[in-house]
Amino acid sequence: MVVSLIAKILGAFTSLYMILCAVRVFMSWVPNFELGKAGRLIAVIVDPYLAFFSRVRFLRSDRFDFSPIAALAILSVANNMFSTIALTGRISFGFLLSLILGALWSAFAFVFSFLAACALLRILVFIAKWNSLHPVWVVLDSILNPVLYRINKIIYRNRAIDYLQGLITGFLVLVLFRALGGAAVRLLSSLLIALPF
Repeated sequence: MVVSLIAKILGAFTSLYMILCAVRVFMSWVPNFELGKAGRLIAVIVDPYLAFFSRVRFLRSDRFDFSPIAALAILSVANNMFSTIALTGRISFGFLLSLILGALWSAFAFVFSFLAACALLRILVFIAKWNSLHPVWVVLDSILNPVLYRINKIIYRNRAIDYLQGLITGFLVLVLFRALGGAAVRLLSSLLIALPF
């Protein structure tokens, strides 16, 4: 009874903290977007936590900072763990491993889905023959091209292909990885949950 109550309180705290972290990340993406005193309070509360993850080098590259995704994934695992303890009063090692695997996969799945959505948008723009030199499409290309280059290098073995074919191939590979990875993670999670300890 006491364990369930403590787990419910901690689960509510992690849910609220995840929302505050998401708001802070959103605030950092939009230039000059501040919420006054509330925004400063949110920054004071969550910046130390987010800063811890931003110091991890492999979560950052020249163009991308995946540290907020990792920070939110850790909070998600903690929240799921507290929710499970609140409902059942206990948690198994296999279930904990399943939660960690699910959080890791959700971060990768987000990146695959985001890149696939960008590729699909770029395909539609290319087919519609809109201005490909618009700054929005240049930024989108700078995100997509390194990924598409690696995918197409593996599939076409350095043969020259046109841009649309490369976009379509990259989109299909990203969607396939997302689908197959999700199926593999679900299977592995069910096996982990079935562990007797």
